Amino acid sequence: MECRSNCGACCIIPSISSAIPGLPNGKKSGVVCPHLDTDYSCKIYTNPDRPKVCADFKADILTCGNTREEALKLLTDLEAFCNSKH
Repeated sequence: MECRSNCGACCIIPSISSAIPGLPNGKKSGVVCPHLDTDYSCKIYTNPDRPKVCADFKADILTCGNTREEALKLLTDLEAFCNSKH
């Protein structure tokens, strides 16, 4: 599945524990990544400093659904499930 334009759910919902340029301690779930542009694209998509976790994320129907709203819901549910396991 190709990444959906004007979505950005993966740059908002997941927590990231690794350093991100400008965020040396990563980011918390639900916090908008500072590199998310106004059109919901990643400003550092091709930058080698882009976190590995971001580069490894691949759009999938199970995480992204069919719309931005579905992606926000699915990723929120997945984040909550992962956090409940800790």
